[in-house]
Amino acid sequence: MTELFSVGDPIADTKAPDGPVETRWDRRRFSAKLVNPANKRKLSVIVVGTGLAGGSAAATLGELGYRVRSYCYQDSPRRAHSIAAQGGINAAKNYRNDGDSVHRLFYDTVKGGDFRSRESNVHRLAQVSVEIIDQCVAQGVPFAREYGGLLDTRSFGGAQVSRTFYARGQTGQQLLLGAYQALERQVAAGTVEMFTRHEMLELIVVDGRARGIVVRDMVTGEISTDLADAVVLASGGYGNVFFLSTNAKGCNVTATWRAHRKGALFANPCYTQIHPTCIPVSGDHQSKLTLMSESLRNDGRVWVPKKAGDDRAAADIPEDERDYYLERIYPAFGNLVPRDIASRAAKNVCDEGRGVGPGGLGVYLDFADAIGRLGRKAVEAKYGNLFEMYERITGEDPYEVPMRIYPAVHYTMGGLWVDYDLQATIPGLFVIGEANFSDHGANRLGASALMQGLADGYFVLPNTIGDYLAAGPFEKLTADHPDVARTRSDVEDRIAKLLAVDGDRTVDSFHRELGRIMWEYCGMERTDAGLRKAIDLIRGLRDEFWQRVRVPGDGEGLNQSLERAGRVADFFELAELMCIDALHRTESCGGHFRAESQTPEGEAERDDENFSYVAAWEFTGTGDAPVLHKEDLIFEYVHPTQRSYK
Repeated sequence: MTELFSVGDPIADTKAPDGPVETRWDRRRFSAKLVNPANKRKLSVIVVGTGLAGGSAAATLGELGYRVRSYCYQDSPRRAHSIAAQGGINAAKNYRNDGDSVHRLFYDTVKGGDFRSRESNVHRLAQVSVEIIDQCVAQGVPFAREYGGLLDTRSFGGAQVSRTFYARGQTGQQLLLGAYQALERQVAAGTVEMFTRHEMLELIVVDGRARGIVVRDMVTGEISTDLADAVVLASGGYGNVFFLSTNAKGCNVTATWRAHRKGALFANPCYTQIHPTCIPVSGDHQSKLTLMSESLRNDGRVWVPKKAGDDRAAADIPEDERDYYLERIYPAFGNLVPRDIASRAAKNVCDEGRGVGPGGLGVYLDFADAIGRLGRKAVEAKYGNLFEMYERITGEDPYEVPMRIYPAVHYTMGGLWVDYDLQATIPGLFVIGEANFSDHGANRLGASALMQGLADGYFVLPNTIGDYLAAGPFEKLTADHPDVARTRSDVEDRIAKLLAVDGDRTVDSFHRELGRIMWEYCGMERTDAGLRKAIDLIRGLRDEFWQRVRVPGDGEGLNQSLERAGRVADFFELAELMCIDALHRTESCGGHFRAESQTPEGEAERDDENFSYVAAWEFTGTGDAPVLHKEDLIFEYVHPTQRSYK
């Protein structure tokens, strides 16, 4: 394995204070340098991405007085993929008086991440969670409420308390609209300048600092540079490396991968989350998959027939011939086990031949008991829009027959390495939301993505970026600076190279083939032999891509094939690193399951002695062996144990 990578110097997060974890964030905020209001008007910040993290960050930085320029490739900031999030947002408000607290949310999140996240970051996230709800309520986000007027909550996987705030099955949409209106208020006030339909294609680094970006106007094709005192990446995750995922088709890794190539370390790329409640694949025609919210597991019961090959309709299978396998295997948490546990359990029963639906790749999510207990109207009030969506896609009415679900790629816990201040290894580059690696370890608990995105954007970054900007304004740059001009020229050359191949295969055919390789060998279960095979296949397919891809049209205007080609080229490089990371980590943890490392019961078996670290990778060149830098993880408050939900 050593020929695939080398080990470099260890890395450490020097920004997190020591001492009691409960006061670290307060002490860091107090010790951070401040920028006075008059000086903030002299400082400029670029924010890439307008989802929950990017939208809230741009709005908050603009309100603080910085000169902000916000970029997204969609035609509106409100079309960021955060809008697709369904189930809810966690917060330790303890409105239910059921034993929740900041410490319990901290504990559940560290445990849920299979002890591969930083205690400092996770405690801050839990602490800030209570402020997020207040912020969003003040913005008018229409959270569900109980009869008496208090905000309602429901349960999500990995927790035995009810701490998930929600707005039916469209929580992400409502939260994003709240951030969007805050952002547009600052646009109207003149503190934020908005650039839609612009895609970041490169990071500009001058004298070792992030100083701007190169973007392409996706309508006119114009390549331009934008320069600032700091750059914030809030560009989301990389789940679309698998081609089929629950992400929007436009989601990609280019912004963070370009930064990685410029020197930002990429941490834990093998940690991808498989979501257990997705509508199963229906054929080769599909270009994406559709998620059914985890909130459905509150009232839906997961089951399969007890007998392999039983192809009777669900209604014809009597109760004593059904296996409610999550309730049977994990009685303490039942259907609300964390996502990685539920996903592997679904795979196991399907592998045994007990799956349902076409190809046997599905399990039932059944609401008959809930409808009988609560009544149809109550179920409609909670999940109506989700049931409608399922029926539109499948043609089946989930009020009458059980939903069919199967695991699918959803979220990525890996991302650019950042310190406690959310700053990457390139000074002046800050990375927030799903684009960084910081808070979820090897597995994200449901309803924690929205929590992290808004925590980073509203409360963390606005406090920490000032510590960096207090040393500015930095040297004024112009577009003709040699480093700026060279970076722009590199982008133009790359576009010209893609257009010049003029081969005979479409971009999507390459992407689909890459996705099959990744799902087969770096998906729900990984082996040494499979990962080595995947690396060889990816390298061969990447070489073929640069020889045979066909990108019709030119760069002088709207060209979606060109956009996709650039993104898929970056996916090839990322895919290889994901497999190398998965190969080097011979333990199982969270969403990373190595077949060689499991307990006799088939659960993930960690190796804390050898792998209790963050794997931060340094780019050395396409196809060259990357360098592994290890950040040791220390657990003072939540001591690693064998994760059990039984």
